[in-house]
Amino acid sequence: MTLDLAPLADGTAPLARRNPVAKAGAALLFTLPLISTVDPFTPAAALLVELLVLPFFGVRPGVLLRRATPLLLSAAGILVTMVLFAAERGGDLLVALGPVDVTTGVLATAGALILRVFAIALPGIVVFATTDPTDLADALVQNAKAPARFAIGALAAFRLVPLLGQEWRTLSLARRARGVDAGRNPVAKLRLFTSTAFALLVGALRRGVRLAVAMDARGFDSGLPRTHARRQHFTIQDTFLLVSAFLAASAIIAAAVVLGFFKPIVG
Repeated sequence: MTLDLAPLADGTAPLARRNPVAKAGAALLFTLPLISTVDPFTPAAALLVELLVLPFFGVRPGVLLRRATPLLLSAAGILVTMVLFAAERGGDLLVALGPVDVTTGVLATAGALILRVFAIALPGIVVFATTDPTDLADALVQNAKAPARFAIGALAAFRLVPLLGQEWRTLSLARRARGVDAGRNPVAKLRLFTSTAFALLVGALRRGVRLAVAMDARGFDSGLPRTHARRQHFTIQDTFLLVSAFLAASAIIAAAVVLGFFKPIVG
């Protein structure tokens, strides 16, 4: 169990060099309109735009696929859930699995949901793949005026996440060394997984408490102005990135309305 959260993109790419707050804001502005509709055209068009600008972020397709692996599991879960429990089963009948009818309408609805999940999650994946966590925390404090206690605390937590994978492996090896092994018994495996997860949670809480005390001892909650070792500048190019993301999202929504695909999520 390993977690890789370091930036894996080409840092010299044009959009990868943008301010972290600008990249995060652009991702938010581009994906928020996708929530307003349930049609498949809007997320499909958004995905196309995201894939077209991907080279400008310096993200390699292999890196993107590796980072998006959890989304593939989510897509499978959405498909299975819709096939089994969809209330509306319009369209042509494709397969009859006992009491479950798989129709074109069900697959279209599931496809639209899967496209929306990918279209909303992909910008966030790209932002974190092209941004150093320390730069993001500094930009949040300097440009977004976020509280230093929150931003630096989030950075510390983010840096500690990969340690969870190492601790899980350490706990598993320690229990195996003491003869605690589930073998092929699924019930024993579930019990062992639960106890290991609880031990990992307890360790994470203890580390979090120690980290909070250390931050308070260093004056993060003093309210005094703080200096910054790494300055983060918000330039006209960063503003252009935000405006471009908003205009691209507006154009996609307008195209969906004009072409008759727009289906508001409310109403």
